Amino acid sequence: MTALTLSTSGAATLRADALVVGIAKGAKGLVVAPGAEAVDKAFDGKLATVLETLGASGAEGEVTKLPAPSGLKVPVVVAVGLGQVPAKDDAYDAEALRRAAGSAARALKGSKKAGFALPTESAEDAGAVAEGALLGAYAFTAYQGGENKLAPKAAKSARNDAKLPLAEVALLGAKPRDKAFKAAAERAVAVTEEINRARDLINTPPNDLYPESFAAVATAAGKEHGIKVQVLDEKALVKGGYGGLLGVGQGSTHGPRLVKLAYTHPKAEKTLALVGKGITYDSGGISLKPAGHNETMKCDMSGAAAVFAAVVAASRLGLQVNVTGWLALAENMPSGNATRPGDVLRMYSGKTVEVLNTDAEGRLVLADALTRASEEKPDAIVDVATLTGAMVLALGNRTFGVMSNDDAFRTSVHEIAEEVGEASWPMPLPADLRKGMDSPTADIANMGERMGGGLVAGLFLQEFVGEGIAWAHLDIAGPAFHEGAPYGYTPKGGTGSSVRTLVRLAERTAAGDLG
Repeated sequence: MTALTLSTSGAATLRADALVVGIAKGAKGLVVAPGAEAVDKAFDGKLATVLETLGASGAEGEVTKLPAPSGLKVPVVVAVGLGQVPAKDDAYDAEALRRAAGSAARALKGSKKAGFALPTESAEDAGAVAEGALLGAYAFTAYQGGENKLAPKAAKSARNDAKLPLAEVALLGAKPRDKAFKAAAERAVAVTEEINRARDLINTPPNDLYPESFAAVATAAGKEHGIKVQVLDEKALVKGGYGGLLGVGQGSTHGPRLVKLAYTHPKAEKTLALVGKGITYDSGGISLKPAGHNETMKCDMSGAAAVFAAVVAASRLGLQVNVTGWLALAENMPSGNATRPGDVLRMYSGKTVEVLNTDAEGRLVLADALTRASEEKPDAIVDVATLTGAMVLALGNRTFGVMSNDDAFRTSVHEIAEEVGEASWPMPLPADLRKGMDSPTADIANMGERMGGGLVAGLFLQEFVGEGIAWAHLDIAGPAFHEGAPYGYTPKGGTGSSVRTLVRLAERTAAGDLG
C-alpha cells in the first residue's frame, strides 16, 4: 500500500523523486495554483510560461513532466491540470483536486516518493488530495511478477519495479500539527485502503474468489477490526429457507453464502444496513450469456465488495452508528443441477418467484438478503449491485442510478454521492411497471417489461423491503468496472464504486443529519 505523510518540509527543501504542482486555465493563460509558489520562484517566476511552451493547457488531469531547476531538491517537477481557475474567493473543487492528484500518482508509477504541493488551504482540500493520490497510486499486481526462468533477473526486476505503485505520498502545506488536517489524512487513509481492498477483490480471478473464499476474507477482516461476522453456509441456507440464494447458487460446485458483518458502537442511536450483490462469477446460468458479455463477469460481486469495504471503514473510523453489512454471495453457473427458466423459487420472505431468466439472478440473492436485513428493523437500508445492463444504457459507464421508496432519502443519497465525487442520478420506480412482473404461477416473476429494465429490477427489490423502512437501491453496473484507459484516480478494472458514498452516508447518519 502507498504510504501517506504530512510533510513539514517546504516545496523547495523536500527530498523526493518528484514534486507535483497544480496549474489551471486562467483568463489570460496558464495560472500556477496555490502551493507551488516556491516552485514557481525556482523557475524565476516563469513556470507557467515554460509549461505553455511545452504545450500544457491546464486541462483537468493533464500531466506535464519537466526537469527541476537547481533551486529544488527534486529532479523532476510534475505539473497537473486542475481545469478552470475558480472564481474569486472560491476554492478549487474537491473532485478536481482528487482527479489531479490521482493523475499525478498514476504518472509516477515506479517512484519511491513524491511530494504533492497542490492547493490544501483547508483540511477538506488536504483530504481530497490525499484520497486522489492514494486511489490513483493503486495497482493490482497479485498475479504479476512471477518468476520467468527465461528472463534475465535484472530485466525481470526492472520490469516489475516499473509496475509498482508510487510508494509514498508526501502532502505539503497540510499542517501536520493541526487536528483537522491530521483527522482528514487519517480518514483518507482508512477509506482509500478499504476502497483498494474492494478493488483487489473485484479484480481477483473467479477461480480464486468464490463465495466460500470471499466469506473467509470477510471473516479475517472482522477479527482484525472488531467486527462480528456470521457466515451462513449451504446447510444453514437450506434450514433458513433462503430460496433465492440457493436457487442461484445450485448450479455451481461452489455453494452460496450469506455473510453478515456487524459493526456496533456503544453510543450509537441509529442503525444502517447495507446489502451487497455478490455474484462472484455470472455466466448467466442456463440463460447463458453470449461470447463478449461474460469476460468481465468476475466483477458481478462489486456491490458486496463495496458493502464489505464500507463496514470495515466505518469500524476503522469509529463512527457512532451501527452498520450492518449483508453479503449475498453465489456463483451463477449452468449445470445439470442449475435453476431453469420456468422454475419457481420460494424466497426467504415466503414469497414465490417464477424465474423467467436465470441471468436476472442478482435480484434473487438480494431479495433474500433484503428480507433478512429488514427483520432487524434498521433505520435505513441501502443495497448496492451491478444489477442491470439497462442502467448502463440509461446513464453510461460512469454514473450509478439511485432508486428509493422514500423521495427524501433518495435525494439525500444522491446529494451525498455528488458531494464525495461519485456521479449518480436519481431514478423513479414507476408503479405501472410492476404489472409486467405478474406471474400466472407464482407471486411474482423475476422479469418484467424490457424497456425500463433497471427500474423493473428496483421494483422487484422493493417487494422484499420491510414495511416502514427507508430503502435505497444503487445500481452501479456502469461505474463498478472500468474497461477503458485509466483516468484521474480511476484505474482499469475494479473501481470500488459507491464505497465513498456509503461511508459518508454512515458519517451523516452518525451525526444525525439524516433525521
